[in-house]
Amino acid sequence: MSAPVQPPEVRGDTAHPEAAGYRARRTLPLRVEAMRQLRRRRTLLMGGVLAALPFILIIAFAIGGTPDGEGGGGGGGGGGRINLMDVATESAANFAATSLFVSAGFLLVVPVALFCGDTVASEASWSSLRYLLAAPVPRVRLLWSKLVVALGFSLAAMVLLPLVALVAGTAAYGWGPLKLPTGGALSAGDTVPRLAIVVTFIFVSQLVTAGLAFWLSTKTDAPLGAVGGAVGLTIVGNVLDAVTALGSWRDFLPAHWQFAWADALQPQLEWGGMIKGTAVSVTYALILFALAFRGFSRKDIVS
Repeated sequence: MSAPVQPPEVRGDTAHPEAAGYRARRTLPLRVEAMRQLRRRRTLLMGGVLAALPFILIIAFAIGGTPDGEGGGGGGGGGGRINLMDVATESAANFAATSLFVSAGFLLVVPVALFCGDTVASEASWSSLRYLLAAPVPRVRLLWSKLVVALGFSLAAMVLLPLVALVAGTAAYGWGPLKLPTGGALSAGDTVPRLAIVVTFIFVSQLVTAGLAFWLSTKTDAPLGAVGGAVGLTIVGNVLDAVTALGSWRDFLPAHWQFAWADALQPQLEWGGMIKGTAVSVTYALILFALAFRGFSRKDIVS
């Protein structure tokens, strides 16, 4: 009598080569994960909120009249202050820049924390994470797919806001040059490239929040804990940056450079603050992403 056939051995995340047709890189395709996330209610809700913000601002300006600049302002290069509210209704470009300013400090933090913090923890809360890994989807592949999709949706959220603001602002205030609060203006041809630089830097500066949320998502089965923790730690960073007694130590805080994109809204484009902010944000983000992958690869998945 022949010996019974033994099933292919599985060690860790890698199936035995005898598993015919198995390709680790083909498991959990990005398009499948993207469609799963796109259909979720929180994705649609967040998209609706960001798309509605420009119209809310237009109504507010219509009710309150021409902006007078009280309480407005943004940081340039981590230090200088500009006032975007003074020129918010001058053109569609000004309105889009103002929409980014009023939302960059907190509102745009929420979708990043939501998309990156909810992605793994939600699978654990639904008790579906272990079934995904048993499919088998390698752990690194699982995290990579979810991280890429989460960052893609975060970037889409940041692009959606200025796009809607440009369309709505064109209808409300007309298309024209970007008038600068410091004096002068950028031509209409330079407006879109400068706004693209602004959006790119805001996305890069939010990579720290993405890293925090993603790392926490691999540590807990509670999505709200991962999302709330990332938002809370981001707020703590903003508070610490306001403590001037810290002096030059604030240069190592990502929050210190979050409005460095204001240097792109100057007659002469300045890169210094944005380069420093990018270096700080990317460094923190890479460390946090590495911690997430390292910890998840050794974690016992029971949910």
